Amino acid sequence: MVVQIEGVTKRFGSRTVLQNIDLDIPSNSVYGFVGANGAGKTTLMKCMLGLLPLNSGTITVAGERVTFGETPSNQYIGYLPDVPEFYPFYTAHQYLELCAVITGMPEKDKKPRIEELLTLVGLADTSSSISTYSRGMKQRLGIAQALLNRPKLLICDEPTSALDPAGRAQILAILQKAKEETTVFFSTHIISDAEQICDHVAMLHEGKIIFRDDLRTLQRQFQDQFVFRFTIAAQQAKNQLQHTAFQMECRDNELIVRLSDDASRLAFMTELTKQGIILESMHPQTRQLEQLVLEVLE
Repeated sequence: MVVQIEGVTKRFGSRTVLQNIDLDIPSNSVYGFVGANGAGKTTLMKCMLGLLPLNSGTITVAGERVTFGETPSNQYIGYLPDVPEFYPFYTAHQYLELCAVITGMPEKDKKPRIEELLTLVGLADTSSSISTYSRGMKQRLGIAQALLNRPKLLICDEPTSALDPAGRAQILAILQKAKEETTVFFSTHIISDAEQICDHVAMLHEGKIIFRDDLRTLQRQFQDQFVFRFTIAAQQAKNQLQHTAFQMECRDNELIVRLSDDASRLAFMTELTKQGIILESMHPQTRQLEQLVLEVLE
């Protein structure tokens, strides 16, 4: 694991923003950290960067314990804030050259690394000053800067939140490519973005982790809706079954039924037999991650 977060609690006065947070972030993955605006996502990232003291718990990055005010662990981290800032009079190449000098990158490594990153983020042919860049171009340059020294962890705070669909797609593609050489910790409230590129997902709600797992496992766990089609109209079948406790919904002459385990599925099929309802077809319907999040928030 490149990051281990154990029992982290953070309070501001009497307000608890993070409560007993546990996360393990595996190497070379995109880890989605989802939650509504104000859920505490940025606070946890600032704790990971050693910018805020913890009330309790520990954070370890690449085997180095994170300590407030003393941040040797940051040598392993690249960071993209939600609104990156640059010297506007530089070009992208000039800006990355400045960052390379500041971080002490060996002279022989500068040019090939800068060219590699500008190609990755689609800015290799851009010679205009940063002052002319769109929000999406600035986000892409921010990713290049954060990856400059080959960090073991790239932290991205809402990198797609203010972008149009084309800009979001570009950023997501870059982050997915970046995991070939680093681990991406990707904070977002746009659930579909997380579902598109993440290997693992955790949800923060009111300072607590509500769920965390690899994405495919989460999707399988919530593959509990089934679509039924009968020889009679779906609404008629629903009327005949209305005395039962099953959660049912009619949609396009199909009956959508929530059946969470084998016992409930067997009970539903038994009830169909009792009612003389002839089944024409059935198949599972996987709920999207966004549906799961909305259910948590209700």
